[in-house]
Amino acid sequence: MRAAADASPASPAPDCVLVIFGAAGDLAKRLLIPALLNLAQASLLADGFKVLGVDHNDGDDASFREAAGQFIQTVAASKDRQVGRREGDAAAWKALSARFHYQVADFEDDQSFQQLAVGIAALAGTGPLNVLFYLAVAPRFFAGIVERLSKAGLVQDQAGGFRRVVIEKPFGEDLASAKALNRRILKHLDERQIFRIDHFLGKETVRNIMVTRFANGVFEPLWNRLHIDHIQITAAETIGVEQRGAYYDKTGALRDMVPNHLFQLLAMTAMEPPNSFAAAAIAAERSRVVDAVRLQPPGEALANSVRGQYRAGKVADHGVVDYRREPAVAARSRTETYVALKLTIDNWRWAGVPFYLRTGKAMRVRDTEISIRFKQAPGALFQHTAGIGAEANTLVLQIQPREGISLQFEAKRPGPDVVAAPVQMDFHFADYFDAAPSTGYETLIYDCMIGDKTLFKGAEEIEFGWRAVQPFLDAWGEAGEVHGYAAGSVGPSAADELLARDGRSWRSIGP
Repeated sequence: MRAAADASPASPAPDCVLVIFGAAGDLAKRLLIPALLNLAQASLLADGFKVLGVDHNDGDDASFREAAGQFIQTVAASKDRQVGRREGDAAAWKALSARFHYQVADFEDDQSFQQLAVGIAALAGTGPLNVLFYLAVAPRFFAGIVERLSKAGLVQDQAGGFRRVVIEKPFGEDLASAKALNRRILKHLDERQIFRIDHFLGKETVRNIMVTRFANGVFEPLWNRLHIDHIQITAAETIGVEQRGAYYDKTGALRDMVPNHLFQLLAMTAMEPPNSFAAAAIAAERSRVVDAVRLQPPGEALANSVRGQYRAGKVADHGVVDYRREPAVAARSRTETYVALKLTIDNWRWAGVPFYLRTGKAMRVRDTEISIRFKQAPGALFQHTAGIGAEANTLVLQIQPREGISLQFEAKRPGPDVVAAPVQMDFHFADYFDAAPSTGYETLIYDCMIGDKTLFKGAEEIEFGWRAVQPFLDAWGEAGEVHGYAAGSVGPSAADELLARDGRSWRSIGP
C-alpha cells in the first residue's frame, strides 16, 4: 500500500515477461487478462511488457489472442463491467494482445521447462530480464512447478533483473500441508520472491479499511472492546459450485474462504496501527492479529461453528440443484457450502469481543461486508422511549457488490412524542470517485511487478490462519450435523441460533 506524497499518477511498472501457468483456465480468462487490459488503459504497463501463456492445451499465439479477445468482448458488453473504459477499448486490446504469446507445456515434465526457458529468452529485450511467474493452476501443481522452474534455472535473479512467483489460494488444505508447502518452495525461492495472492486485498474497500480506521479521529478512539459489542464478517455468494465439484467437494467453504479471504478482512479490521505504510510493518500487524485468534478445544469449536449445505432452490430467477446432485459431488457428501464461526481475539484491544464470520454459496444475494456493532448507550434516559434498538449504532464496510461505507444511528422521529427511529448515512465510492473498472487484480499484479508486498501474505501469516481454523477441522471429522438450507435463502437456521444464544442476531444479507 503506497502512501503517495502527492496526487501524481503511478509510474508504469518495469519491463516484464508475465508467464501465466494455466493461461487457458477460468482464472486467467475471467480475471487476470481483463485486469491486464485495465492496467494497459491506465498506462501502467511498460512498453516492453509481454505475456507468455503456458498450458497443456494445444494452441499458438493467434488462438490464445483470439480466445482471450472473445471473452474480453463478452465481459465488456455486460452490465457488470470489469474491463475497459467507454472509449478506446478495441484499440487498447489490439495493442495489448499483440504482446500475447503461447506455449504448450506439461506442468510435470522437466523438458517442458527447458523449452519454457527458451521461450522466455526469445521474448527478452536488450535490458535486464524481469520475469513474473503466475501460478493460476490447481494447488497440487504449486510445489512441482516451483521445483521445475528452479531446476531449469528460471527463478535465479539476473543481474539488474528480478524473478518472482505468484501463488494463488488455497495455500495448503490444513496447517500441516501449508507448512509442508512453505518448506518445499522456500528451498528454491527467497521469501522476497514469493507473492501469495488473495484478491480480496486488491479491492478498494478492503484497502480503505486502514484509512477509515486510522485517518479519522471519530472512529479510531472507539475501535476497541470498550465501545464495540461485536463484529460480523460476511461473504455471501449467489453462485453454487458450478463445474468445480471435484475440487470443492474435497475443500468446502471453510478451507476455501476462511483462512484466506475472511481472515484478511478480520486482520485489516482488528490490526493495530502500523508504524508506517511499509509492507513489512503492515504484514507484521496483520500477522499479530491472526496469531492472537484464540484456539478452541474440540467441544467448544463444535459448539461455536455451524456447517450448512445447499439444497435445491432458486437464486433470483435461476433454479439451483441440490449440492449432492452437482457434477462430481459425492451422493452422500458432508462437505459444507456454508460455514458460520464464532471467534475471539486474545489481546488487549479485543478481549471479550466476539467476531462472527459466515460465508456461503447459493445464497439469496451477493454480499461481502464487515459490520461493526457498537455498544448501546446507557438506557436510563430512554427506558420509556419507543424505538431504541440493538442495531442503533452500526458501521458497515461494504466490500461488494457496491463498495462503500454506511453508518446507522438513532434520530427522533418528527412529531410531539419522543420516538426514536434508525437512520442511515451512506457513502459509495462510485458517487465520489471516478474509479476505473476493476476485477480486483489490477493493483495486485502491478504490485508484483514493482515488488511491493504490502498486500500479500507471508509464510507466517498463512500458517497462523490455518492454525486458527485447524480446531474446527479437527472437531468436525464425522461429528456434528451438516444443516441443509434452500438455495436462494440466507443459510441454515442453526446459524441464527449461534448468535441468538449470545443475545445477538445477524445483520440482514443484502437489501
